[in-house]
Amino acid sequence: MNHPQRRTVVRVLSVVTALGLVSGLAACSATGSTAPSSSVDPNAAEVNPAGDIPDNQVFVVWTDPSSTFTVKVPEGWASSTDNGAVTFTDKLNSIRIESAQTSTAPTAASVRGEVASLGQSASGFQAGDVSTVTRTAGDAVLATYQVDSAPDSVTGKVVPDAVERYEFFRNGTLVTLTLSGPVGADNVDPWRIVTDSFTWL
Repeated sequence: MNHPQRRTVVRVLSVVTALGLVSGLAACSATGSTAPSSSVDPNAAEVNPAGDIPDNQVFVVWTDPSSTFTVKVPEGWASSTDNGAVTFTDKLNSIRIESAQTSTAPTAASVRGEVASLGQSASGFQAGDVSTVTRTAGDAVLATYQVDSAPDSVTGKVVPDAVERYEFFRNGTLVTLTLSGPVGADNVDPWRIVTDSFTWL
C-alpha cells in the first residue's frame, strides 16, 4: 500500500540534504582555495616615489663652454642659464653647475661659511654636514643641507629639498655642483654617477 504522505516527507528530506551538500561544497571551495587573488606583473613599468630618478635613466656628457671640465647629466632634462650657471631640471630634481676663477682652494671652513650665508636668505634652511670627499677627479668639499623648493608653477606647493653641494678646485678654477631633490628621494646612485663623472680637461 502506497503512502503519499511518507513519499512527500522523503522528497523534502532529499531536497534539504542536497542543498546542504551544495552549500558545504561552496564553503569548502571558498575557504580552501589556494589560488592568489592577484598577481604581480614582472613586465609592469617601474613605479618610483616622487623625486626618485629611475634606475634606467641615461646620462650624457656635458662640456662647459670654456672646455675646462665635463660632467654627465641625465639625458632629456631641461637646461637653463642664469648668471653663467647652467641648471638641468626634471620635475622635482635639479643639477646646477657653475664655475669661477679664484686663487684659493675651498676648505671645509670656507664652505661652511658659504652655506651659512645662504641659509640667511633661504626658506626652510637646515644645515647639514661639511666634509671632504674623494671622487674620480680628486678631492671635493661636500656640504649637505635642506631648503624649501621653489613653489610648483601649477599647484604652488612647496616641499623640503635635500641638497648636496660639491666644490672641485684645480689651477685657479672652482667648479660647484649643486644637486637637489625632495627629502626622502633615493637618488644616492644617480648623484654618485654625476659627481664621479666630473672630469678636468
